[in-house]
Amino acid sequence: MNNLKIWIFIAAFSVTVSSYANEGHDHENEPATMSKDMGEKHEKDEKDEHGHDDDNDKHEEKNHEEDGHDDHDGKGHKEEGHDDHDEGSDEHGHDEGGDGHGQEEASSSDAELSDEQRRMAGIETMIVGIAPVGEVITAPGEVMLNAYRTSNVTPRVAAQVTRRHVRLGDHVKKGQALVTLSSVEMAEAQGELMGADIEWRRVKKLGRKVVSEKRFVSAQIAQRQAIARVRAFGMTARQIDSLLTSGKASSAIGEFKLLAVQDGTVISDDFVVGELIEPGHLLFQISDESLLWVEARLTPRESSGITLGASARIKVGDAWLTGKVAQARHTLDEATRTLAVHIEVSNPDDQIHPGQFVTAVIEAGEKQAGMLVPLAAVMRSPDGDWQVFVEVAAGRFEGKEIEVLRTIGDRMVIEGLDEGVSIVSKGAFFIQSEIAKSGFSVHNH
Repeated sequence: MNNLKIWIFIAAFSVTVSSYANEGHDHENEPATMSKDMGEKHEKDEKDEHGHDDDNDKHEEKNHEEDGHDDHDGKGHKEEGHDDHDEGSDEHGHDEGGDGHGQEEASSSDAELSDEQRRMAGIETMIVGIAPVGEVITAPGEVMLNAYRTSNVTPRVAAQVTRRHVRLGDHVKKGQALVTLSSVEMAEAQGELMGADIEWRRVKKLGRKVVSEKRFVSAQIAQRQAIARVRAFGMTARQIDSLLTSGKASSAIGEFKLLAVQDGTVISDDFVVGELIEPGHLLFQISDESLLWVEARLTPRESSGITLGASARIKVGDAWLTGKVAQARHTLDEATRTLAVHIEVSNPDDQIHPGQFVTAVIEAGEKQAGMLVPLAAVMRSPDGDWQVFVEVAAGRFEGKEIEVLRTIGDRMVIEGLDEGVSIVSKGAFFIQSEIAKSGFSVHNH
């Protein structure tokens, strides 16, 4: 029984294994066929999707040639307008095989200006030469009135101000009426003058043959003394003549005018109309401000090298004025222990005023030959050296490097130029700007 069961199990197992083997063989053959069919289908779909058939390939090759882009020879760019590159230059004028810059570049060392440009820019030139140059002393200074060109107007007798004729700051002329005064003492002196004058005229008319010598001389002296008295009180010769010509006693009321004794400006007028003025009271101070003094205080050692007439430069803000030493005191100031030096400065345009603080640069010591140029004529070159601009031709200026030895006020002592050379003395900054602009280019790297 048991043997029978074993054989039945073996037979069933054999049938099962055989069936499984047949099914595996069919499945193995089927994927191979499917794979082949799928590969052919994928190749066809890929061609359809990307258009890689013969007709499309030909079409693309034709279009590619028409666009001027040949496959591999690199010559197709000519049809896109790049012929200029083949000739070695582009639209900017770059030379063939060059570094990208034109053959001709703007000069970076000179500038050429027309007459109109020079006039508009205020360009001025000068001829340089050798001149005596000395050492300089720099000191603070204060502008003062020129005492030699200043006058004080004061009454010589007690009087009352009845009328003012000028005001503070007015410019007056010599002989111009400044103020009218009235004085009791003047009235008495005028009366005595009129009486003495009448007596003198009568005696003179009679002559020495009629009157005694003593009376003749006494009358003459009395008349002269009366004139001197009223003049001392402030009347002028013209005012006296007018008084005596009138011959009226009513004219001797003590009224008279004080006149300006010089041309100048009214610096002070310390009074009011109606005020009673004592003798010596300062009514007006008049000064000629066209020539002022600058008082510079120096140490005894500094002042030892200063001589009368020595040249000086006065700095007022950014401006410079020329002057000369007019006075040098010989006594020290008790407070500062310095010596005062007065520098005479021309002031025609009222650039400076009394009381203003300035800087004085005074030449001192022995002078030596040197070349002086204005401070404004010297500029820094692009590499940092000092330079001036030389006029090499009419309207054409070129930078010339020089060496600065020292500065004297608003001038510099230089070397490196020949005598007789014309340089820009004013407007050098404009020339430098023009040169900088002419040397700049979009191709300058």
